[in-house]
Amino acid sequence: MERCRYAYPIRLMSRCLKVSASGYYAWRERSLGRRARDNQRLMKRIVDLHTASDGVLGSPRMWEELRYEGETCSRNRVARLMRTNGIVGVPQRHRWRRKPSGPRPADIQNHLARDFEASHPNTKWVVDITYLRTGEGWLYLCAVIDLYSKQVVGWSMSRQQERTLVLQSVLMALWQREEATPVVLHSDRGTQFTSDEYQQFLAGHNLTCSMSAVGSCADNAAAESFFGLLKRDRVHRRQYTTRAEARADVFDYIERFHNPRMRRRLERLAREEALLTQPSVESG
Repeated sequence: MERCRYAYPIRLMSRCLKVSASGYYAWRERSLGRRARDNQRLMKRIVDLHTASDGVLGSPRMWEELRYEGETCSRNRVARLMRTNGIVGVPQRHRWRRKPSGPRPADIQNHLARDFEASHPNTKWVVDITYLRTGEGWLYLCAVIDLYSKQVVGWSMSRQQERTLVLQSVLMALWQREEATPVVLHSDRGTQFTSDEYQQFLAGHNLTCSMSAVGSCADNAAAESFFGLLKRDRVHRRQYTTRAEARADVFDYIERFHNPRMRRRLERLAREEALLTQPSVESG
């Protein structure tokens, strides 16, 4: 009746639906309940976050963002509110491409063994290369990700997929860490990672090289996951005329969207851990 009240008379709809018109008017004048008011407040924040993310956040990541801010709503509630108000994220494209790999050096093992969790920062890193299409040709991106914070701690871009691209991204990661502690750095078997220059660089900077098995993308799933998010949230929704345009957009995504989200995630986890470790107060 509320939806059609400008198209049909209220009393006509009341007779057709066999309800009282006075009941409808009483419902309209009734103030919103606590749950409805909370849904309105939550929906306003969802719209703001969705707009700020350029429309890429679906219900799972929207729920994470709200939890970072201290909300206690459930994931199903967020999904229901977004669905009711026609708010959707950007779906992930599934694409498989076989990459050439080089022989793994004899003394290198898979130290990570698909364990993508770390208890301390700067103990486990993963590194990989992806490509972006521009009007001037390919732009290659190499990123180093800390498995503790899930932040991109080092990255570089180049028009050529070469060893320098990888070395610059690892150097950036080394510069940002506070202490020169040992780090396991995991990669696939791309020729940039199996080269002698790369291996000597790692040995000289207290980095333990770890490599995936041949043809197993799951061994470096953490890096592949980040690249999948980057392409879903930005790259596949843009048409880069120049490499400079692509560089600027990737910089904006990493430094203004992805890394701040991961920092908020760490802050939330720290708060939850602090609450769990607080001594219980005994009632007198």
